[in-house]
Amino acid sequence: MSVPRRPHALLTAPLLVLALLLTGCASGTAPAKAPVAAPGQGAPGPESDAASVLREPAEAEPAPGPAEIPGLGPLTRAQIPEEARQAFVVTGEDEDANRSSAVLYSREDPAEGWAPAAGPWDAHNGMEGWTDHHVAGDLRSPRGVYTLTDAGGRLPDPGALLPYDEHPRFAVDGEGFFGEPLEGSFDYVVAINYNRTEGVTPLDRTRPLGLERGGGIWIHVDHGGPTQGCVSIPEERMEQLLRTLDPALNPVIVMGDAETLGL
Repeated sequence: MSVPRRPHALLTAPLLVLALLLTGCASGTAPAKAPVAAPGQGAPGPESDAASVLREPAEAEPAPGPAEIPGLGPLTRAQIPEEARQAFVVTGEDEDANRSSAVLYSREDPAEGWAPAAGPWDAHNGMEGWTDHHVAGDLRSPRGVYTLTDAGGRLPDPGALLPYDEHPRFAVDGEGFFGEPLEGSFDYVVAINYNRTEGVTPLDRTRPLGLERGGGIWIHVDHGGPTQGCVSIPEERMEQLLRTLDPALNPVIVMGDAETLGL
């Protein structure tokens, strides 16, 4: 009598091994893919979108204001009349010094502000420096902002725009503080409207503040040394200044030591 064979016994074992192997490959859980939401819907989008969400908007730089005259502080700038379009700035080395530097500024467009038009030029001022309270004979130049309306000189008009008075009374002789000759110092002058009446020759001796407060403070030709209270610049610069200062632009002079002008 024959024993019946178990069907497919030889095939079953290999299939079982294969099934176990396949089960083992799938037993580890695959990492879930992070959901990607649209930006602005509770989750950041791609990296570039996340950066744009966190980035603060750049602040716009404020528009620059009108340019100011270098070296002048708010107190000095406040003294310059609004209608002034030319400013001759004379800056002394210090309160007791008689050497200074001069620069002419213009303000053609108030929205753009001041711009240098000529200079810097070497200049002299009063022998003893500067003062806020000039008196006759103190040998100091008066600090402040003063209008410029009248000119003149011993020599013929070089093409001045301000009213110009040619007169022999502008002749001068003698010596300066260091023995330098004064001849020719008043060949060209511009009157500084300190203690004087505007609209008249620089030779006019009217003193609204009184004679004790001095007067005859001019811009004139430099003679190589300090003055008694005036401001002086080289002759060729005086000619240039006379051809540039324009009464239609309401020119002023801003004068004083650097420290005070910076206030």
